[in-house]
Amino acid sequence: MFFDLALAFDPETRQCDLALGDDCDLLIDETPVTAMLMSVGLDRRAAPDDELPEGRSIFLAPVSFSERRGCPGDALDPFGDLTGCRTWLLSRAKETETTRQLYEFWLKEGLAWVARETGVPAIVEVEWQSSSRLAWRVQVDDVSLALSRRLEA
Repeated sequence: MFFDLALAFDPETRQCDLALGDDCDLLIDETPVTAMLMSVGLDRRAAPDDELPEGRSIFLAPVSFSERRGCPGDALDPFGDLTGCRTWLLSRAKETETTRQLYEFWLKEGLAWVARETGVPAIVEVEWQSSSRLAWRVQVDDVSLALSRRLEA
């Protein structure tokens, strides 16, 4: 069901890179981990009514293509599906229950493909780990991905 070029996540730098084998060949990932990393790691384009983290809006700042971010590959999707999550919009949010709920909602939105692919939605849990740090866990097909993100309030 899953067949992607494998990504390796480095928790120190919080970055992903293509995984290489001992013979320097690209590895193939047959688990949902790579797809989950792509879904939560890429920025989904902000909706027209989303408030941008810098507090800018289309009325207060010049409009540019990159202001609302988004994955460039979305332009190539024949069905118009969007990739990634809008969690980047919360990068300057306060430690509130509303922020936690929005983060959880946007993670589920970014992982909606799981229900289409497997017939079962992803299990998403989000909680405040400490002041300005949200921890979250996503489970797909008995495979879990758990990370945290610091918000710069």
